[in-house]
Amino acid sequence: MASMRDIKRRKGSIQSTQQITKAMKLVSTVKLQRARANAEHSKAYFNCMYQTVNSILVRVGNLQHRYLQPASSDKKAVIVISSNRGLAGGYNSNIVKLVTRHPGWNKENVLIYAAGRKGRDAFVREGYEVRMDRSDIIKEPSYPDAMALCSELLQAFAAGEIGEIYLAYTAFRNTVSHVPTLLKLLPVEKKALPDHANKPEVLMNFEAEDEKVLEMIIPKYVASLIYGGLVEAAASENGARMQAMDSATSNAEEMISDLTLKYNRARQGSITQELTEIIAGAEAIS
Repeated sequence: MASMRDIKRRKGSIQSTQQITKAMKLVSTVKLQRARANAEHSKAYFNCMYQTVNSILVRVGNLQHRYLQPASSDKKAVIVISSNRGLAGGYNSNIVKLVTRHPGWNKENVLIYAAGRKGRDAFVREGYEVRMDRSDIIKEPSYPDAMALCSELLQAFAAGEIGEIYLAYTAFRNTVSHVPTLLKLLPVEKKALPDHANKPEVLMNFEAEDEKVLEMIIPKYVASLIYGGLVEAAASENGARMQAMDSATSNAEEMISDLTLKYNRARQGSITQELTEIIAGAEAIS
């Protein structure tokens, strides 16, 4: 059985850790409020842009455009949005598993565009090629950062270096629900929307040439989805960290209660032993 000194030392160590987890929970809670507000504000634009482009493509007919056709390369570029810090439960590992366990994907045909050091480091350990590291943009996501990343990817796509572009991020549902999501950005796929399911489709006419219109709208579409993924991932990260720190604080409280009980038992045992020795000594003298 551990001595009273060992129990007391361990209890003090756990109490110090508990103070840290409490502080981190409070910080994550404050950050979550702001990140959630950003995610909710951008979600409407995020969804509207996605639905609008799908609606346009449903109506344009058999349009041939480079953003609608796979490039000659079989390489797949995956924008992986993770975090720069740990202590967020399974937030980072879940997004890594989403990519590494995808059917038909392997280290040879997947290029990683990392936004978050934890994801970047995990893919480096797994042997994947990290083509670009933009871990700096995850701290304070902004639309110009999303545009810059989009520009790099579109240049590689136009040059035939990559054939498909995907976005791997954690979608924010609510404070306790965060869903790892894989979204295909390019080539843009035509997906009929539910409200068009039973309605006759009318081909859309463009004031400018349709190719010129797509040339302008698709980059904005891709950048908008990237930005939406960044802000939702930021909210999910803080939500996951808040949950993880709350669980850690609760576990520390249980361990402290258990150690307090063991310490009291050891102390009571020590007092009983001392009393027994005193009584035995007094009886021996008498």
